[in-house]
Amino acid sequence: MALVGFSCGALIGGAFIHLLPESLEETGQAHESILYYAIAGIIVFFIMEKFLYWRHCHEEKCPIHTFVYLNLIGDGVHNFIDGMIIAGSFIISYSIGIATTLAVIFHEIPQEIGDFGVLVYGGLSKWKALAYNFVSALTAVAGSLLTYYLASYTQGIDVFLVPFAAGGFIYIAATDLMPELHKRNQAKESLIQLLALLTGIGLMSILKTLLA
Repeated sequence: MALVGFSCGALIGGAFIHLLPESLEETGQAHESILYYAIAGIIVFFIMEKFLYWRHCHEEKCPIHTFVYLNLIGDGVHNFIDGMIIAGSFIISYSIGIATTLAVIFHEIPQEIGDFGVLVYGGLSKWKALAYNFVSALTAVAGSLLTYYLASYTQGIDVFLVPFAAGGFIYIAATDLMPELHKRNQAKESLIQLLALLTGIGLMSILKTLLA
């Protein structure tokens, strides 16, 4: 349960400390469209969860929780964006590309640890969680290839996708993971959950400072 709390904090921190500020910085101003894109992410993930719940759990048999699928989709979008950012930075210069790649790696380590915890808690075996997480990570390759070969046509797409992914992470953390944490109400467990959640947020904040 501590890993779920850490995952929740990492998703919240990733959305509010990294993705949304990155989107606002990309536009050069506090453009309100960024907020609408984030809201769109929340709504789309709500619709997807409704569909997945109806498809897999309508007979109250749900060995794999729906937030597992949502997390994979959200992480896939996020990794796709990271691939675009890495490729775009290499197009600018090799040194900037290397620096950006290292920044993404350090940013992704706690995120992927948290994602693994979400997948295992959601019902996947450890090996399946690793395999699915790996497949989700491959979208970074797709994003980098798309940006490299179609650079003139993909400019500006991250302005939409980054806050959209942030909205998805906020939805997963607030509607799926936090309710799971509330299922354990003992004082000691609640304290551990809170500390784990704050650790996830704090680690994202530290990374933001180190990579600034």
